[in-house]
Amino acid sequence: MLKAVILIGGPQKGTRFRPLSLELPKPLFPVAGFPIIYHHIEACLKLPDIKEVLLIGAYQPSEALNRFISTTQRELNISLRYLQEYTTLGTAGGLYHFRDQILAGKPEGFFVFNGDICCDFPMVEMWNFHRQVEGNGKHFTMLATQATRKQSLQYGCLVENEETHEVLHYVEKPQTFVSSSINCGVYIFTPEIFTHIGAVFLQNQADVFNGGDYINPVRDCIRLEQDILSPLAGTKKLFVFQSTRFWSQIKSAGSAIYANRLYLSLFRSTHPERLARNNDNGPKIIGDVFIHPTARVDSTATLGPNVTVGAGATVGPGVRIKESLILEGALLQDHSCILHSIIGWNSSVGAWSRVEGTANDPNPNDKHAKIDSSTLFNEEGKLNPSITILGRNVVIPSEAMVLNAILLPDKELSGTFKNQILL
Repeated sequence: MLKAVILIGGPQKGTRFRPLSLELPKPLFPVAGFPIIYHHIEACLKLPDIKEVLLIGAYQPSEALNRFISTTQRELNISLRYLQEYTTLGTAGGLYHFRDQILAGKPEGFFVFNGDICCDFPMVEMWNFHRQVEGNGKHFTMLATQATRKQSLQYGCLVENEETHEVLHYVEKPQTFVSSSINCGVYIFTPEIFTHIGAVFLQNQADVFNGGDYINPVRDCIRLEQDILSPLAGTKKLFVFQSTRFWSQIKSAGSAIYANRLYLSLFRSTHPERLARNNDNGPKIIGDVFIHPTARVDSTATLGPNVTVGAGATVGPGVRIKESLILEGALLQDHSCILHSIIGWNSSVGAWSRVEGTANDPNPNDKHAKIDSSTLFNEEGKLNPSITILGRNVVIPSEAMVLNAILLPDKELSGTFKNQILL
């Protein structure tokens, strides 16, 4: 029997995802028609031995979270629970705090996922690799992929023995180049991992007792990457499975557009029924497009490539949408044009208006290039060109243009805006 754990963080995380994370916990943001972590849970179905999925995070229980759990359990027929941390415990601290819940039922092992990634999860291949490694059942496996030499500095980097695939050295976000192999944030652990996390926990408590931080006396925050993986490297207990499938982080709103593209392309082989098709009575479809069954799309509209239209959204006559996410309840009036943008919940774009952002894609000439989650502002204090984001209940008037802008919720524009953040 196996289990899976998804680390979803908390409200103090995902700041680069604002204003979208102001309305909804980032792990529940819809990408390719489904919440980000829905894709993780769906991937777990590839292994029938996974009997339960646990969500660990610091979010307060909410209607959205409760609805997601009940709906997902019913749709995927898998046990799903949310375990709330009393404070932010770190990527390993949460695992240790809820170790009894994870080990209930005596699982042979358990997968751990970071919640802010999109991936064609190689579940079966990774599990088979883990079982073939000669580690006496007390070894651990991590998923890795290749990045460019420059971009590798933004991730956890590892050095492996190419014959045994043992991790010899691991550094989280190194200052200088270590390796082009980067950590994907997917792991297979056996119950033995809690011995290593527990040792760090006890050392933290001893440090406090022997003259540590009395203002914040309980050091329960334990980082999986720095505190656990780095010391395990070179001990013949940590191994790596290299993946050549797509993988990306979802740190910024711009990366959600890219993740949308990746998951839609995956639907071609896994769920072709989810992709819209051209027919005599429907809109023109170019490439991969997801249209929610409750959305209303005029037959003269043109959608694609890489477009998702959410529940209850309305797309009027002559509308053009490309590389964009249209969220639930949005209204796109006649002949509006949406390019490289996210249109927020219940927002409205007037007739003949144009909402456009700047694509933030990886270098197409390098197969190992990853998307850059760049900062909002450059060194001169100017807004970097990026996708355009409309928060909830934003109103764009007719015959207006919004270019490379970020609009916070409940704003009603009176004209054209370019390269601005409208608070």
